[in-house]
Amino acid sequence: MESKRDERRVAIPMRGGALVLDGIYAPGAAGTDRGAVIAPPHPLYGGSMDSPIVAEIAHACARAGLATLRFDWRGVAGSAGAPSGERAHADEDYGAALEHLAETVGGPLCVCGYSFGAAAALRATGRARRVREAILVAPPPSLIDAAALGGVRRALVIAGEEDGIASPDALRALVAESRSASLVIVPGADHFFGVGLADIGRAIARWLPASV
Repeated sequence: MESKRDERRVAIPMRGGALVLDGIYAPGAAGTDRGAVIAPPHPLYGGSMDSPIVAEIAHACARAGLATLRFDWRGVAGSAGAPSGERAHADEDYGAALEHLAETVGGPLCVCGYSFGAAAALRATGRARRVREAILVAPPPSLIDAAALGGVRRALVIAGEEDGIASPDALRALVAESRSASLVIVPGADHFFGVGLADIGRAIARWLPASV
């Protein structure tokens, strides 16, 4: 199994070459041809791939053998361009990261994200042919489309019990409309998981072994 030490910095080119995003890539385990792209939270509110939650998702996927790629939105840290909270820009950035990983991983792909990044990840399911799964941590319900959630083959939604941004009750209602999604509520956690960070990794570890 690959470890955190195998992570390395990569440059993610945008279509047309106008921008290059900064990313961290880790190869998958030998004999595994699956991958996951992990998106950070909102770029205008300090969201970056160095978020402990983004790192926890990436490391949990890596422990399950998946190749992983996390990245910074345009204008954040080493990524070129100006910061933007626009949906279209987030979709372009996430799409570039997904295409970059797809060049090295030939099998199924898992889209992942935290908060604002979770919504961008879910939107990508309708545009990428090999996406089979989604891992969405604290997705704001107002940004989540129920049809998109129901359209992905398998989805895991994780939220904190005390989250005032990604309301557990609202997420329960969304997940109840989907036959493919499951919901894990982390006791005592809020939107930032100062409590319950390791529970995110444990929930992913329980869910991923059954993945195809």
